[in-house]
Amino acid sequence: MKKADLVRKLNVKRNRARLGGGEHRIETQHKKGKLTARERLKILLDPDSFEEFDIFAIHRSHDFGMDSTHTFGDGVVVGFGTIDGRIVYVYAQDFTVSGGSLGKAHADKICKIMDMAMKVGAPVIGLPDSGGARVQEGIDSLAGYGDIFMRNVSASGVIPQISAIMGPCAGGAVYSPAITDFIFMNRQTSYMFVTGPKVVKTVLNEDVSTDELGGAMVHASRSGVAQFITHTEEDTLLQIRNLLGFIPSNNMEEPPYVVPKDVAERRCEEFNSIVPENPNSPYDVLDIVHRVVDDGHFLEVSQEYAKNLVVGFARMNGHPVGIVANQPNFIAGVLDINSSIKGARFVRFCDSFNIPLLFFEDVPGFLPGTTQEHGGIIRNGAKLLYAIAEATVPKITVILRKAYGGAYIVMNSCHLRADVVYAWPTAEIAVMGAKGAAEIIFRRTADKSENPEEFMAQKEEEYQDRFSNPYRAAEQGYIEDIIEPAATRIRLIRSLEMLSGKRDSNPPRKHGNIPL
Repeated sequence: MKKADLVRKLNVKRNRARLGGGEHRIETQHKKGKLTARERLKILLDPDSFEEFDIFAIHRSHDFGMDSTHTFGDGVVVGFGTIDGRIVYVYAQDFTVSGGSLGKAHADKICKIMDMAMKVGAPVIGLPDSGGARVQEGIDSLAGYGDIFMRNVSASGVIPQISAIMGPCAGGAVYSPAITDFIFMNRQTSYMFVTGPKVVKTVLNEDVSTDELGGAMVHASRSGVAQFITHTEEDTLLQIRNLLGFIPSNNMEEPPYVVPKDVAERRCEEFNSIVPENPNSPYDVLDIVHRVVDDGHFLEVSQEYAKNLVVGFARMNGHPVGIVANQPNFIAGVLDINSSIKGARFVRFCDSFNIPLLFFEDVPGFLPGTTQEHGGIIRNGAKLLYAIAEATVPKITVILRKAYGGAYIVMNSCHLRADVVYAWPTAEIAVMGAKGAAEIIFRRTADKSENPEEFMAQKEEEYQDRFSNPYRAAEQGYIEDIIEPAATRIRLIRSLEMLSGKRDSNPPRKHGNIPL
């Protein structure tokens, strides 16, 4: 055969492979409002940067008629490309081929690029869109999932792993995304569940729709499985690009620096009056976060879940930081089970990838009640404590208002190796609020006084003056300084620069035993 014919044959096969399940199934995919695997990668990656691997791979099964149905690629597109010039490895399941079902060859393709990503030190981005395990391949499909899970675990904390659910993700398939660092879901086409609506109906006689069981909003607001929720597939893919701008390619690199447009010495005069006079009045901590960071740009993580704690990424003088902030606008900013888990996971991610942490503290304590106690607030609250204490990246806290009891300790106090703790003049650092403290200390004495109410009001004011302020903590060296709120951005940037060369470590061990 002539060389020209060989090239022509190659191009014919390559074009056929790029069609996946064929034009009819591609049209069906589009009618569902879904993009194809290759269309998704075109949006995700820099133009003309995608290099595909194993385009001609086929399955190896011979059972149940599989030996007569071979499609190039075996239902998944894998390879590498760039995002803002940085190498990333990708896989996108192709629903037009056997519903994107996973067989052994399909899994081997994913494992190959995950292995490459670990060797090179580059992120892995997965775009699941699959009906699940390929039933015709039996145990081989389960082995394929197991091989992927093992690589997810090995890569955890070494390279960033991001999953964007672009369609169905059911059964065992959900556990690979669950191990990755961030999950994106879109409101239109994404859903995840271990067992589907039909099984739920059969086993529990419970009627539930696909969306109610495992839709994007359920996992973003109730289960906490998804960290980002978007409106469209295109928005999902662009948000992944945005997220990667804050994250290094691996755990040995520093986060990506961007030349700042904002001014490092910018004052925030509005901060001097942003905290309400009434200590029980709420305010939106996001007003502080957006004003203190570069250009007001804050990428919030798990925005719909556990709203009493805000976490996310921003830049300070061009350098990425992770932000953890109590939210007084939602159940007074207390810590509870969900917010503790949310905060702990975020802190551990930032610590894994050398991203400094800033804490904005206004916390009256842990949420009381039987629901919390029986649900394990002790164990789950300890997760946040553990994560912060274990973190060795630069850690800075600004106490805005309340810092009460055990919650004060947990929110990156000096006792958990905070590098710098600042307090605003409005800070109240104490075991509890003045009213509660006065009742405990002086309850019996008040009963013997001529005017119990006046006596208690006097003692409450006395406790307030003595303990419900930042000065006692400053006297003991528990905080580094009481700062003018308007100068917060300036002081934080200077402290981050001072800590840029920080080196710290934990005792040698196989791993700690976080209270899971």
